Amino acid sequence: MKEIIRAFKALGDETRIRLIKLLEQRELCVCELMQVLNMTQSRVSRNLGILKNAGFVKDRRDGLWVHYSINYEDAPLIVQKLLSILKESSNNDPILIKDLAELTKAKKFSEISK
Repeated sequence: MKEIIRAFKALGDETRIRLIKLLEQRELCVCELMQVLNMTQSRVSRNLGILKNAGFVKDRRDGLWVHYSINYEDAPLIVQKLLSILKESSNNDPILIKDLAELTKAKKFSEISK
């Protein structure tokens, strides 16, 4: 029961839905997510922590960088089902369309800064 409640609470915030939709595209670091969402590092990291705790995302360390991706393989069943629903929905939302356009710029920025 707690797993179900944690999963639904994790999705009860627009920022976390936006993070999931961005991470559906590819693995991203916090700096890229900050740029796309125009949010502080602490806000992005806090929301990623909530998503990770609920099983929606996983992280991978690469030196000082932490990269996040959708946790398709190891997620609890309820999370897998919710991820499937999210993947098929909200794709025409103006905020998400803008986020995806900004992600293209963030990708270019990250490649230039290497």
